[in-house]
Amino acid sequence: MDFSDLRQFVISGKRDDVVNFVKEYLETGDDLNRILDEGMIPAMREIGDRFSRNEAYVPELLIASRAMQAGLELIEPILVKDGREPKGVIAVGTVKGDLHDIGKNLVAIMLKGAGYEVMDLGVNCDAPKFVDAVDKGAELIACSALLTTTMGYMKDVVEALKDKDVKIIIGGAPVTQDFADEIGAHGYSDDANQAVQLVDNLLGK
Repeated sequence: MDFSDLRQFVISGKRDDVVNFVKEYLETGDDLNRILDEGMIPAMREIGDRFSRNEAYVPELLIASRAMQAGLELIEPILVKDGREPKGVIAVGTVKGDLHDIGKNLVAIMLKGAGYEVMDLGVNCDAPKFVDAVDKGAELIACSALLTTTMGYMKDVVEALKDKDVKIIIGGAPVTQDFADEIGAHGYSDDANQAVQLVDNLLGK
């Protein structure tokens, strides 16, 4: 089956067309992994690459992400039942005092699209919430902050996790690689697409 239409539907953010394509594919009984590996994941990689090259912007990335999420919701229960193993378990959250979630949501969707299981911890997350996620199986923590007044809390998160076997990455408008190095985080990314590449590298995927 040709998945080029599905890829274009995702990239263009055509949610209803994605849902209809997935429903029709489910009726064929063909290998469900193909719809991810040949359709959705390459589509999200393409829109992510365009975003990194400044050829697409946050609104386009958001509508593509939402279109893919609509398709994922139909197939995730079947994939879980069939035993498809996620590439890893990632917990994402915006740190304590910060209620911004667009960047976090984009990273979460891109990670799901790349085959990871994502624990979305929400916004205003204190250090114990991140610790709890690791205790529940998260292999990597992704912290977001949009304010200079809240980014300092990332150091508290790193400190709280120092005795845990977990990788920590950070991101957000005021955050830099220098700041990541300063607080002892394992990595920094300034966009959602690069965040997925960083996670792949840190987890050896």
